[in-house]
Amino acid sequence: MAKARYRFNIILRPEPEGGYTALVPALPGCVTYGRTLKEAQQMARDAISGYIASLRKHNEPVPTDEETLLASLDLEYAR
Repeated sequence: MAKARYRFNIILRPEPEGGYTALVPALPGCVTYGRTLKEAQQMARDAISGYIASLRKHNEPVPTDEETLLASLDLEYAR
């Protein structure tokens, strides 16, 4: 069986109490947590795999971040 390769961007947000929340913007609701960056990345990999399995089970298309552009903005504003 041929394998498909997908690319997903993840956002790793440090949490005040420690650890990191991992969000996958291309997959709504795909959010997980890890105590370390490495664990958060692995948890994101597992969450993405489960999400894709569910999409396939329901014959839905798998969105990717292949053509998504990432950018950061620095904003300055009065306090």
